[in-house]
Amino acid sequence: MNQAKNADEYIAMQRSALAGNAECGTSHYNLAVALMGKKEYEEAEHEFLEALDCSPTLAEAYVHLGGLRLKQNDLEGCLAYNQQSVKVRPGFSEGWGNIGFVLLQLGKVDEAITALEKATKFNFRFVQALTTLANAYLIKGRISESIETNLKVLELEGNFGVAHNNLTVAYLENNEPELAAGHCKKAVAAGYKVAPELLNELEAYL
Repeated sequence: MNQAKNADEYIAMQRSALAGNAECGTSHYNLAVALMGKKEYEEAEHEFLEALDCSPTLAEAYVHLGGLRLKQNDLEGCLAYNQQSVKVRPGFSEGWGNIGFVLLQLGKVDEAITALEKATKFNFRFVQALTTLANAYLIKGRISESIETNLKVLELEGNFGVAHNNLTVAYLENNEPELAAGHCKKAVAAGYKVAPELLNELEAYL
């Protein structure tokens, strides 16, 4: 099989494949992903929809369509597409993670936690979902669960500044300033921009 040398050649190859078989969902999907890479979002959306017409259980296409909705600040549209992704594939961790993220943006924290717990159940190494879940726990005042979840993140990515920053906040909430200061230092060392008010609050421990 010929290998494409660049994105334009790859797109041309997918269009050629579709000219021979317009009902190939995989070719529509591959073309859509390539078009997204070139920021041709309107045509990419059309191709994702074509892919779903041919292959209605292609969960990844729903997730990409949700991402395109999110680029337009359409949270409800993003949510709807990701909900469709887990309808056709109930164990799809990426879909559940996106659902949780959007629900959190919409202020539906309890529903977000439910979705994010499913995302991390189906993929316990899903750092983004774990981090978002830890934030959701913190919002609900479930401090110990937030700490535990952020520590899981650091087991996977030990130098992840966001997790260190989140632990700084959580340990402060838990009245453990020494532990908070330790993670604050690590967040700064990882290049994370810690809020000035946090630095001021921990000044005596840094």
